[in-house]
Amino acid sequence: MAARPLDTKTVTGLVADATAAPSMHNAQPWRFRFVAGERLLVLCADLERAMPRSDPDNRALHIGCGAALFNLRVAAAHAGLIPQTRLLPEPGELLLLAEVRLADPSGPARDEDGLARLHPAIAQRHTSRHPFTEQDIPDGVRAALQDAAAREGAVLLFPGPWHAGTVLELVHDAESRDVLDPDGQEDLVRWTRLGAEADTAVDGVPEYAFGPRKRDGKAPLRDFAGRRPVADRGTTAFERTPHLALLSTRGDTPADWLRAGQALERVLLEATLAGLATALTSHPLESPELRWLARDPASGAGQVQMVLRLGYGPRGPATPRRPVRDVLEFA
Repeated sequence: MAARPLDTKTVTGLVADATAAPSMHNAQPWRFRFVAGERLLVLCADLERAMPRSDPDNRALHIGCGAALFNLRVAAAHAGLIPQTRLLPEPGELLLLAEVRLADPSGPARDEDGLARLHPAIAQRHTSRHPFTEQDIPDGVRAALQDAAAREGAVLLFPGPWHAGTVLELVHDAESRDVLDPDGQEDLVRWTRLGAEADTAVDGVPEYAFGPRKRDGKAPLRDFAGRRPVADRGTTAFERTPHLALLSTRGDTPADWLRAGQALERVLLEATLAGLATALTSHPLESPELRWLARDPASGAGQVQMVLRLGYGPRGPATPRRPVRDVLEFA
């Protein structure tokens, strides 16, 4: 039996779900192309949205695109399709990051990777820069999040008190370096939206998503306002003992970064279904010197790709997204 054609509405819906993924400073550095005859969705990097100061090797760009790729896989499974994925299918084409063939199941829809159940969390997941409670995360939830990372070829580590303290110090060191190097704020200034611009933005981090200023506590947060005034923002106390997790991969190549992005999004969606609020920071990982220190002090193995903050609290507001017509091309 011939495969059923995929209409424009279906493909547009899949890409809309894909683009709900997190990316550094919400730059949304992705583009998609649908090749109808091959039922193929192609994911490409958009280097106009790269960050030469903060992300000179495009590591974070690949992680964001990997997260979008995972959402695409979830959306495809939810639609009854089988997403057959290839990373970096043409090694000489640096902008071509992945291909996803949207196959029809040969029998009843099969979801062997358990992706479809995660679909409701795509719309629910938002980065929260608000205080979380001091409530512990149950061991069963931690194990489920670690399993989610492992399914995508990554490792999720919940650091002990000493290691977590080191990571918090690295975040503070990164903030201090920014103060001493004004040029280091270039990417942040470019991708934050203040005042009236926040109401019409389709990308970047709008001021309503900055969260309150930290008055007390140790939560690892990047202050997107910097020294710029933001009206009605306020200050509040954050948790004294934040629940941190470190996402790592064995290698540190573009393929590893794409796997890290997929693992990251799988962890975030699983956490959302478990009732957790989530936040991310790559701030201490933007400096090679600091990034090396974030590794597991016991094993010294793996490449840390993202620091996660998990807990119970408000999920934060939705941040803007580019219209699908701006990121999807039909071939």
